[in-house]
Amino acid sequence: MKKSYLSALLLFVTVLFSASIVHAIPYGFYNITNNNILDAGIGEAQLWVDVTGVDGAPDQALFTFHNDGPEASSICDVYFDDGHILGSTMEIINSAGVSFSAGASPGDLPGGENIGFEATEGYTADSDAPAQPNGVNPGEHLTIRFTLINENTFSNVLEDLASGALRIGIHVQGFDSGGSEGFVNNTAPVPEPTTLLLLGSGLIGVAGFRRRFRKDN
Repeated sequence: MKKSYLSALLLFVTVLFSASIVHAIPYGFYNITNNNILDAGIGEAQLWVDVTGVDGAPDQALFTFHNDGPEASSICDVYFDDGHILGSTMEIINSAGVSFSAGASPGDLPGGENIGFEATEGYTADSDAPAQPNGVNPGEHLTIRFTLINENTFSNVLEDLASGALRIGIHVQGFDSGGSEGFVNNTAPVPEPTTLLLLGSGLIGVAGFRRRFRKDN
């Protein structure tokens, strides 16, 4: 009995951690314009970007921009401030209801001058006219794919996001106030609710195994 429970526990932990090790790393945003405190709070609460590696392609990185809603808002412009890691060719992948093209107007992130944010030439995109309906509205997402240069890999992308050498900016419109706001990614990733649930369930499962193991011994 002891051996069977120990084997089951080891199998459970192996499956748990295999499921937990994923390539998608979520980052939130902080406001840099402060045009309207309510709009700033909405953006920080419901907008985020998944930074994702590609299995079998260490020189690829995907940036998927999400708007969780429910408050009205639309990501209309995306900017990357990078010096040495992202390739100059972007692949834009629109979800249903979203239509983005390369090149942004304005060319630099509004409010970016306050923090030294300078969009790298060729590393911008914005929603097609009409801008707000074609942006990333609640429940929608946008993916931008880069091929990395200078022998960099996905781990280097995460390192540069942590150090601030790579920054991601978004210009958001469509608030009920009629205003707009600029945001930049946080340097530390945040866990998604599903990840927290998985880890919580896993810890509960491990605790259950431990109690049962002790009881049988």
